[in-house]
Amino acid sequence: KLSDIKNDFINNMTHELKTPISTIGLAVDMAMEKSTAVPGREGVARYMEIIGTENRRLGVQVERVLQMAQMEKGSLELKREVVNVHDLIEKVLNNLSVQLERRNGDLTLNYQAGFENVNGDPVHLTNVVYNLVDNAIKYSPDALKLDISTENLDNGIAISVSDSGIGLSREQIGRIFENFYRVPTGNRHDVKGFGLGLSYVKKIVEAHGGSVSVRRKKGEG
Repeated sequence: KLSDIKNDFINNMTHELKTPISTIGLAVDMAMEKSTAVPGREGVARYMEIIGTENRRLGVQVERVLQMAQMEKGSLELKREVVNVHDLIEKVLNNLSVQLERRNGDLTLNYQAGFENVNGDPVHLTNVVYNLVDNAIKYSPDALKLDISTENLDNGIAISVSDSGIGLSREQIGRIFENFYRVPTGNRHDVKGFGLGLSYVKKIVEAHGGSVSVRRKKGEG
């Protein structure tokens, strides 16, 4: 009963938050249009751009919490269609291109899968790959080394994301797919998040009939 109450609360809270987020987004768009049309107001447009970016990020986080609550209640519906996995990966990398450039990212793509298409929900599968790549970026040192590969296995496709980051301990490996669990990063305070990313990944992959696992090398990614 407590679990149901918690999920109902999260469901209602996130729905309530989505309305002001949407309103802020519309207001920012209108303000940017007006500020760019007035000479000398370029600085205002820059501030509006920052507000818009952060508002979109807030919207993504709220949506993620809502999706987790829906999955807990078993009410999440997958909208399946034919998805090209390699195109999906390219889309994610394009969206994260700025972060990769800031980290001097050394990116290696190794597409071995001859059959690239899967029957799945494109939005949720994109979020899965986004979460994995985003984690690799967040938990890697300044010189980021990222490898993404695919191969066909058992009438499906395997996607592997590896990095040269801080790695994981045995205890952490056993917990990283739990809701709200975050890997401790010592004195580093630049790793943001709710600890929902990998829990979401696991639930979505399993909802598609797949599985997710992690191989660790402490201090080696």
